[in-house]
Amino acid sequence: MGVPIEQLGRATLEQRYRRSRLLNLVLGAVLVVGGVFVAVQWPTNGSNADSAATGDSSAEQASSCPVQDRRDPNDPMAIGDVDAPVVMHEWTDFRCPWCGKYTRETMPQIVKEYVDTGKLRIEIHDAALVGGEASVKIAGAARAAGDQGKYFEFLDGVYEHQGATDNAELTDADLTVIAKAAGVADLAAFDATVAAGTHEEAVRASTTESQQLGVSGVPFFVLSDCDSPLSGAQTIETFRAAIDAKLKEVE
Repeated sequence: MGVPIEQLGRATLEQRYRRSRLLNLVLGAVLVVGGVFVAVQWPTNGSNADSAATGDSSAEQASSCPVQDRRDPNDPMAIGDVDAPVVMHEWTDFRCPWCGKYTRETMPQIVKEYVDTGKLRIEIHDAALVGGEASVKIAGAARAAGDQGKYFEFLDGVYEHQGATDNAELTDADLTVIAKAAGVADLAAFDATVAAGTHEEAVRASTTESQQLGVSGVPFFVLSDCDSPLSGAQTIETFRAAIDAKLKEVE
């Protein structure tokens, strides 16, 4: 298993990223099946020492970041202004208790202080690393809710259910109840999409990508240009410090 990305130095990450680009072309399928996770570079623009050592400019760091801001106005898995100065990427698993803790306790404050004020956009990535196929199914259901513009309402509903039931398993009937409470209008279409597993392959692909990036635990966060990686259900103060520093940088 790879070393968690937040524990690797920038030079090591950069070397592994370059190597992984070649390896993925030749051995991608083998790496996935074998569970070999390749970490990549997360440039940290705030590190003057790293920048001086490698000769990278901020623009070069941004261009080498393997996670690009999607900034799609029709993206159901994103919240906030498409032109917000900073994007925060979040990798989540719907069976992860710490993801639920962050969503229930910290995310609402981030939304209030930064998303609603136009300073931050949040883009979600599926990383079914905790609950296996159960996580894949729920994430597929969340995408089905997103088809009707209710992804984040469904996400909130799943994590509220998790907190109220001590992370009890979710049945298809439970998913329908959560979808209804989230405001999904066409429940028949939602149920059909979930039953067919329409979005599950996309969830698996996103999970594989997260593993190849070196995301070994969830929730995991990184700001635009791969800045300020954060792992776990951090405090609101930790998020404020990272976001405020990034906002100051891009002013």
